[in-house]
Amino acid sequence: MKNEMRLNKYISHAGICSRREADTLIEAGTIKVNGVPITKMGYQVKEDDVVLFNGSRIHPYKTRYLLLNKPKKYCAKSRSIGKKTSVFQLIKGKCKEKVFPIDKPSNNMCGLLIFTNDQQLSTKLSKSNRRIKKVYHLILNKKLISIDMKKIQDKIRIDGDDSLIKNISYVDKKDKTEIGIETISNKKNILNLIFEDLGYRVMTLDLVSYAGITKKNLPRGKSRFLAQEEVNILKR
Repeated sequence: MKNEMRLNKYISHAGICSRREADTLIEAGTIKVNGVPITKMGYQVKEDDVVLFNGSRIHPYKTRYLLLNKPKKYCAKSRSIGKKTSVFQLIKGKCKEKVFPIDKPSNNMCGLLIFTNDQQLSTKLSKSNRRIKKVYHLILNKKLISIDMKKIQDKIRIDGDDSLIKNISYVDKKDKTEIGIETISNKKNILNLIFEDLGYRVMTLDLVSYAGITKKNLPRGKSRFLAQEEVNILKR
């Protein structure tokens, strides 16, 4: 969308009705921009305006929700667009709409990464105080000894609902460098900090589940559109 667009065109591009029918809706005062009913013909909508029809926000484009199984060493920041090691290269050509990742994981983090052009949803899910169930597969630089595992487990039991970590277990009981961990924290680097405090370094941080959405049957470096049921989960 350009910096401004006529309101009737905006409504039409949102798939509500034709431009002529949109004029009727505008005249009737059923369209609000930033909470104010607009009845003026030719009104120009700015890019960051919030347009409501029947109380629901509308967009002049199709909203997209794309899931990528991010490989390590790929950058998720906008400044990486065009580079070979950019996540944007991995989803190039998937849709004509511009989509951006909800999170900005570090290059060494891998696993689930959701892209969307739904700015309202992206903002909601990005808040640091948002509690979202996430499951990670971690690989540490050395074996997690039982006493340190118990320290984390005891904190879960003592803090209960206040604990940001909900579950932890060994993925491989023989190796003990691979750990499965469930958290509801949306704070960046929280897991790195927890293990650093205990004297470990996280070598690989793989997000395998996000709000119940998994990367099952999605190979590393590949992407797919979310099903409507999965989108509904995120919006709830």
